[in-house]
Amino acid sequence: MKISTKGRYGLTIMMELSHRYGEGPTSLKSIAEKHQLSEHYLEQLVAPLRNAGLVKSIRGAYGGYILSKTPDQITSGEVIRVLEGPISPVDFTEEDDPAKRDLWIRIRDSIAEVLDSTTLSHLISFQDKGVNDNYMFYI
Repeated sequence: MKISTKGRYGLTIMMELSHRYGEGPTSLKSIAEKHQLSEHYLEQLVAPLRNAGLVKSIRGAYGGYILSKTPDQITSGEVIRVLEGPISPVDFTEEDDPAKRDLWIRIRDSIAEVLDSTTLSHLISFQDKGVNDNYMFYI
């Protein structure tokens, strides 16, 4: 399972809104400029986040987006599921081998546990300890 730019940029939007929580609406233009991303692409990503009730849009000259809940009430799992769909490394429902089926289920559940236990508050308060494991995991 590989998280696409939809999930990664969606988390970027949500983390920026978390950083500015309580300060009023944040424009997608400001997020796009800060992270050198396409504003048009961010607009496409924020629509499903709004439809899922994770963000609210504020109209007007000083409009933009705000989180619909506090950063500690929104998990990265919610954001990823809205933008990427169900979390599963393979379609294990078609797996005939019980051992492999169990493996896929345990992998799915482990990924879900990490995503569901990591809130936006956790992400924005992360302190890099300088440990750099240059591992790339493809599932």
